[in-house]
Amino acid sequence: MENQREGRAIVLGGGMAGLLAARVLAESYARVLIVDRDRLTGVLGPRRGVPHGRHAHALLARGHQILGELFPGLDTDLAAAGVASGDLAGDLRWYFNGRRLAPARTGLVSVSATRPVLEAHVRTRVSALPQVELLEECAVRGLAAAPDRSRITGVRVLREGAGTAEETLAADLVVDTTGRGSRAPAWLDELGYARPTEDRVKVDLAYTTRHFRLKNDPYGSDLSINPVASPANPRGAFFPRLEDGTSMLSLTGILGDHPPTDDEGFMNFVKSLAAPEIHEAVRDAEPVDEAVTFHFPASVRRRYEQLRRFPDGLLVMGDSVCSFNPVYGQGMTVAALEAVALREHLRRERRPQPQKFFQEMSALLDAPWDISAGGDLNFPGVEGPRPLKVRMANAYMARLHAAAAHDAAVTAAFFRVAGLVDPPQALLRPGLALRVLRGSGRRAAHARPRRDGRAGETGARASA
Repeated sequence: MENQREGRAIVLGGGMAGLLAARVLAESYARVLIVDRDRLTGVLGPRRGVPHGRHAHALLARGHQILGELFPGLDTDLAAAGVASGDLAGDLRWYFNGRRLAPARTGLVSVSATRPVLEAHVRTRVSALPQVELLEECAVRGLAAAPDRSRITGVRVLREGAGTAEETLAADLVVDTTGRGSRAPAWLDELGYARPTEDRVKVDLAYTTRHFRLKNDPYGSDLSINPVASPANPRGAFFPRLEDGTSMLSLTGILGDHPPTDDEGFMNFVKSLAAPEIHEAVRDAEPVDEAVTFHFPASVRRRYEQLRRFPDGLLVMGDSVCSFNPVYGQGMTVAALEAVALREHLRRERRPQPQKFFQEMSALLDAPWDISAGGDLNFPGVEGPRPLKVRMANAYMARLHAAAAHDAAVTAAFFRVAGLVDPPQALLRPGLALRVLRGSGRRAAHARPRRDGRAGETGARASA
């Protein structure tokens, strides 16, 4: 059912999940207010409330498709701002288990924008909607509820510079997108509801990022060089070139093996990566800034769908529900998927049904959670149950990556799943599984690139 615009929705958090939620809420509500503790207008760099914004981010293929639908012309705007884009599997250089994957033409687009730049473009589009208003530099203190606590009626906020004077903002719907530090479980407890149970996968991950101005070009035609951590070498990196002519190098290390911030330690870590051309590129490069670190202790999935009671007028989305290991690059894309789910839910329901919505959202979270949590459990030091399904999936993925080192069709199929375009089951199609089993024992043709960044042997190109 197509709803007429009426009432007010308040979105807590002005990050990507909040912006995308506001975009679809504007189709059903006459007024949408985004509340954030940071200043948002005109901000093009990292924000205090998004410390991980200083590090490499990815918008997966499905996320790019959704943003294109929600914001027609966004790609044109990004290109005009100097942001490069290319094929996810054909224009980015990927290493898995120490071997370079064969490039493939998939038609799946990767946008080489930093998180702050992409967020700024989306925020400009959302804030231009006549229904949307930003309330910046404003802290959320809690929820307002009806006397019987069956319904949320608004939020209590404190504006910067207002001393201790709280005010209550009335709302027909409150959407919490404040991130992994969400206080929604505590708010529920205060109102007499149960907290959601949590699934946790402890990875003890850290990113350390530094920007460089390179003297030599290691990319060739590629947009980024990405050696992905594996059990054999649990150190990884993302090395994109940026629109301002610099390169961002984000190093990743799990289970306490964190990339150092001092010059010598940083460079020694770089030298240990599976892609030696990265060290060759940065050892004589000009550092643009000092190294900064971001710590991510665990992936967390809050099981709101399992709660038997939940107040009307409140929804929880984004990292507030499920915070993924960032090395998989799923966060922004899952937020886009959730926004689409919210839009469909609001078109069917006269007013939001929280428990039904959480069930719908849980179904779309299953695949990305299985991908990231299952991949993390491939590292022996990561704590967590390893049922037969997880062990078999990780064994198969090791063979798939080995086959993809010389078979572009396997690379293409893998990135359609990793990009959340196809479901994981697509990797088990008989024809593909046969290619994996036949090809996983072959010697990789793309194990080492030449100094110009191109593969040492010519690999097949595939379309998918």
